[in-house]
Amino acid sequence: MNDNEYSNIQLLKEIAELLNEETEMFSMLNGALKKLIKGSNFTTGWIFLINEKSQHELAAFENLPSSLSSQCCELMKKGGCWCLNRFYKGKLTKASNIIECQRIEIAIEEKRGDTEGINYHATVPLQSGNESFGLLNVAAPNKTHFSKDELALLESIAFQIGSAIKRILLTKKEQDVLLMQERNRLARDLHDSVNQLLFSLTLTARGAAEMTEKLEVKQTFQEIQGLAQEALSEMRALIWQLRPKGLENGLIEAVKGYGEMLGLTLISSVDGVVALPSKIEEALWRISQEALNNCKKHSGQKEVWYQLTIVDNKVTLTIIDNGCGFQYDPKQQMPSLGIQSMKERVHLLNGTFQINSNLGKGTRISIEIPY
Repeated sequence: MNDNEYSNIQLLKEIAELLNEETEMFSMLNGALKKLIKGSNFTTGWIFLINEKSQHELAAFENLPSSLSSQCCELMKKGGCWCLNRFYKGKLTKASNIIECQRIEIAIEEKRGDTEGINYHATVPLQSGNESFGLLNVAAPNKTHFSKDELALLESIAFQIGSAIKRILLTKKEQDVLLMQERNRLARDLHDSVNQLLFSLTLTARGAAEMTEKLEVKQTFQEIQGLAQEALSEMRALIWQLRPKGLENGLIEAVKGYGEMLGLTLISSVDGVVALPSKIEEALWRISQEALNNCKKHSGQKEVWYQLTIVDNKVTLTIIDNGCGFQYDPKQQMPSLGIQSMKERVHLLNGTFQINSNLGKGTRISIEIPY
């Protein structure tokens, strides 16, 4: 075994150890890429993650030339290139030499800065079994060709990274399932214990109020009954939030059921039919809950207009009530924690959130989320 072979084995061992320890996607990718660049003849590298809609994301990079790192790596985050096109067409199944880097060409044309002698790069898909997750690209100054040994090293490292990506994705799915199971357990416990106690308290207070002839005592029990009924309504809403009945039949049915539970009438319309990704459906469900809660508590109206439009890989949700409204200034901080929570959920999915409201003119919430 020569020194180069020993060095490659040592590098593979170090990267494998890091991948086994990491549980967070981007930290794992950046750490593996850093070790690769430090322990090899490659001087720069970057990793694209590619989703099922053929959209790429710059997930990790190391020692990019200034021409590519300028303006927050703008050239790396947008547009296509030859290696991505080959990946989309299914022509990248192993490590390959790429003739030229299209992004470097654009950087030179637009005079974005020094390319540091890099005009070419090698690329290798990140795979696990039949699944592909993205691309690993590496380069070195004035390098126009990569040897079989270098490409073999890249393939070994890419396979390790691909397997780690799949492990993290499977772990995330398992965590989501466990979270849903815990929500269901908590919902059952609340229904079987606290919910039943509040219901019993309501009946007891009503019975006590009917049994006494003293006006002050009767009013006290009636007040207790009212508070218990209010708490019971809040508890039922909380149980719905933990385990929505009807979500398995679609978002609209779940929201309708929740509105009925709150005593609201949902006037709904749907344009476009598609099975939304679970994380988007979950976000829309939580946002809808918060909006309907606000309608119940503050609008003074029983009717809510609920419009869902799905077109061109974008879902639009509009929720309108003609209630009392409130004075809203978009330049100021969100007026409530609930509205702030809705906004944050939308922004986490790269969407837009707008709220329009004025005193006496109702409230309109508009949401757009790409998918």
